Amino acid sequence: MNKLAHMSGVSGRTLRYYDEIGLLKPARINSSGYRIYGQKEVDRLQLILFYRELELSLEEIADIIHQPNFNEIEALENHYAELMKKRAHLDKIIATVKMTIISKKGGRIMGDKDKFAAFKEKMIEENEQKYGKEIREKYGHETVKTSNAKLMGMSQEDFEVMTKIGEEIFTLLEKAYTTGDPASDVAQELAAKHKEWLMYSWTKYSPEAHAGLAEMYIADERFTAYYDKAVKGGTGFLRDAILIYTGQKR
Repeated sequence: MNKLAHMSGVSGRTLRYYDEIGLLKPARINSSGYRIYGQKEVDRLQLILFYRELELSLEEIADIIHQPNFNEIEALENHYAELMKKRAHLDKIIATVKMTIISKKGGRIMGDKDKFAAFKEKMIEENEQKYGKEIREKYGHETVKTSNAKLMGMSQEDFEVMTKIGEEIFTLLEKAYTTGDPASDVAQELAAKHKEWLMYSWTKYSPEAHAGLAEMYIADERFTAYYDKAVKGGTGFLRDAILIYTGQKR
């Protein structure tokens, strides 16, 4: 174990923990109680560290590598693709910082859209990775494409307002949830605020689409986790408030 710890930079304590949780078992344990790791375990540790670089939790990594159909080559190819995306985004951030410095020094004036382009691209990319398939199946490719284009063309002022509204939604959700009534004034204010937030990326509004999105929040645990992180059970409450707001529930 000491050899692997020295070679990888991972502490012996961490390797023992990986063994305890079943993430990385040694090839064998000798008569003196020392953990012995072979080439297979060395390669597996490298893979674990790759996943950690992508900021996955140990639980998520374990779920991936313990799948019956886990393919190491495919996993490495996916790692490469994700790291290339990460590098491309970092390059854009670096370029934005450089442009900002030049602008601050009296050089070429930097447009507001340029200041936030990299951040908006990251937001779109994260949404695509998490919810892209489901959203496209529900609303269609062109609708999503148009929505993303609207977000990319957003001004600095609108981007900041949209972000602020997103924060206000969580505050209202906490307040409205305490009433226990999705039809209450504050709950309906929450639903209206959610609509206001949506319209920064939606090109047109319909009560049916708004209600459909609210139902998706409940159907998909990833959406549920987003709002439940503020208030446990808050996603269901928000859905009910939106259904009442849109006239889909009385």
